[in-house]
Amino acid sequence: MGSLGAMLRHPDDVYPLLKLKMAMKHAEKQIPPEPHWAFCYTMLHKVSRSFGLVIQQLDTNLRNAVCIFYLVLRALDTVEDDTSIATEVKVPILMAFHRHIYDRDWHFSCGTKEYKVLMDEFHHVSTAFLELGRNYQEAIEDITMRMGAGMAKFICKEVETIDDYDEYCHYVAGLVGLGLSKLFHASGSEDLASDSLSNSMGLFLQKTNIIRDYLEDINEIPKSRMFWPRQIWSKYVNKLEDLKYEENSVKAVQCLNDMVTNALIHMEDCLKYMAALRDPAIFRFCAIPQIMAIGTLALCYNNVEVFRGVVKMRRGLTAKVIERTSTMSDVYGAFFDFSCMMKSKDMFIKGNYCGSTSSLAAKKDTFGTAEEAALAYDRQAFKVRGEDAQLNFPHLFFGSKQSVSLGACFDGEMGGFWGEMGGFWGENCVGRQVDKNDPNATKTLSRIDAIQKTCRESGTLTKRKSYIIKSEPRYNSTLIFVLFIILAILFAYLSANRPTNM
Repeated sequence: MGSLGAMLRHPDDVYPLLKLKMAMKHAEKQIPPEPHWAFCYTMLHKVSRSFGLVIQQLDTNLRNAVCIFYLVLRALDTVEDDTSIATEVKVPILMAFHRHIYDRDWHFSCGTKEYKVLMDEFHHVSTAFLELGRNYQEAIEDITMRMGAGMAKFICKEVETIDDYDEYCHYVAGLVGLGLSKLFHASGSEDLASDSLSNSMGLFLQKTNIIRDYLEDINEIPKSRMFWPRQIWSKYVNKLEDLKYEENSVKAVQCLNDMVTNALIHMEDCLKYMAALRDPAIFRFCAIPQIMAIGTLALCYNNVEVFRGVVKMRRGLTAKVIERTSTMSDVYGAFFDFSCMMKSKDMFIKGNYCGSTSSLAAKKDTFGTAEEAALAYDRQAFKVRGEDAQLNFPHLFFGSKQSVSLGACFDGEMGGFWGEMGGFWGENCVGRQVDKNDPNATKTLSRIDAIQKTCRESGTLTKRKSYIIKSEPRYNSTLIFVLFIILAILFAYLSANRPTNM
């Protein structure tokens, strides 16, 4: 009922969700007939359906290489993540994994659920790997060797400093970025990207996952997994696990915000990397996870629920990201919108955003939400300074075709102002506004401003559909429910009658 309730609250999610469902069903029907390739693509869709979808859109040779690269690294990650494996067993496997991929008979039982199946039948992956072009094999072998060695190093070493944190993230994700850049180049579709930009693509994704997965990792049985660097968390608590206790909520959120601020440093590099891509399918493959990451980061920022349960974007918004991401203007727009959400939580910290034009900072309690106060500030600043005003949401004031009626906003009828995100705030966020004593607020705001400056300078912000702004009227939930049932029946009929193309 949770998903149905979300669709009733956000009826414009229905079409993207149905479209995504049909695309996934279609992708699953494109599985090759050869047993080893059938296993690989079936497993790909089981371990990551959305990732499997974007991989399927790549050119055939590159698609096969990326599929195997992904499964090899998922297998390596499964070994690393299994805390039941003794260190003296785990380390040699990690160190030798790049050789095992050449062995058609090798397998190692570990992990759970679909990951156990992947490990038990890894010979299918090895068989498929051996059919790839030699340039693809060399790239995959090199990254697997370096990643396995890095993982082995951190089995025996804790993440103490921020440099350790960056090094660990490089091994487990930055190297993925380097490997993908090599595969793209080997396919002849792209120039070889710099190692620093490729590394940042991986680090931003990995740091977002580490932030989001705090509770799952700290509660891991039989042994906690601890990836947050001591250099950060020790400023707030004595032990990393203390962050999950309710009595430490204020310190926990401040620590969380410190971690988010650290992750933001990679976003400008990510934009540079994506702006240089030429192939549309490769672009979507790279851009969709990055947009999902900044959306997740915006949701986690200043959100104590990270320490209470699962924090993630709703499925409908995920479907919108996949549907809408085609060009760099879509990326700039998404990065701008999601950074606006973080900024609205942070806006009362820095005086030049609230106070010089009006005493909004002193009056913040009169606004129901941080975003209402942000918009109220923008309205007043725009009246006084016009086009010279430094605004939180400039696309509302400077001609975006997707803007809501300014009159409605100014009259206090927020209507659908955050409608595209809808429950992004209310359903998932406990605290919206950053504590005025948060030690990282100014640094966070500075990094957000740098990201938004890059997005503005692209000159494309008025060309995209916003993830925030919504001008549609409210809907009758009964009518939407009936429409949903009709569309679901239509979808089932079309799926049943879609021809299978092998």
